[in-house]
Amino acid sequence: MKPVLKHLMLLASLAASSAHAVEYRSVLPKQSAISFEFRQMGVPVAGGFKRFATQMVFDPAKPEAASARIEIDLASIDAGSVEADEESASKLWFNRSAYPKAVFTSSQIRALGNNRYEMRGTLTLKGKSRPMVVPVTYRPGQNAATFDGAFVLKRLEFGIGEGMWSDVATVANEVQVKFRIAASGK
Repeated sequence: MKPVLKHLMLLASLAASSAHAVEYRSVLPKQSAISFEFRQMGVPVAGGFKRFATQMVFDPAKPEAASARIEIDLASIDAGSVEADEESASKLWFNRSAYPKAVFTSSQIRALGNNRYEMRGTLTLKGKSRPMVVPVTYRPGQNAATFDGAFVLKRLEFGIGEGMWSDVATVANEVQVKFRIAASGK
């Protein structure tokens, strides 16, 4: 009789865990953010983007089926001053008239354990596409979950800060990018 009871308890726990599985699809823009930090003349400069669109599908029970796409409106930059924001539009920086958006599209998501994941994909910025590997931490919540990640972008690989700005002693090549995407589940 005991083996039957154990089997029933196991089935009940599996049914309960699948009943609590949540698929996250609805991004909450007001609770989400994309920021960056770089060094200019050795001094840290922080900024971010005010407008971006995120489409995602994530089920913690099936991370391999997850997908994400983030489109950043480069005109929504806040680089710390009006002058820096305006300069970022130029051909030497983002060349926003030709390339108004930066786009990241995932191609694979792999579970690493402890709610940590590795997201592989392609970042397209200023007409150049590069493969990226981005670590992401998933935090489930009562009404929403958050997905936090960070990576280092090498700006010169994308032609950002060309000409007189390509000197890495003036503006560092490494830009630390951080994001938080909040999403509600179904």
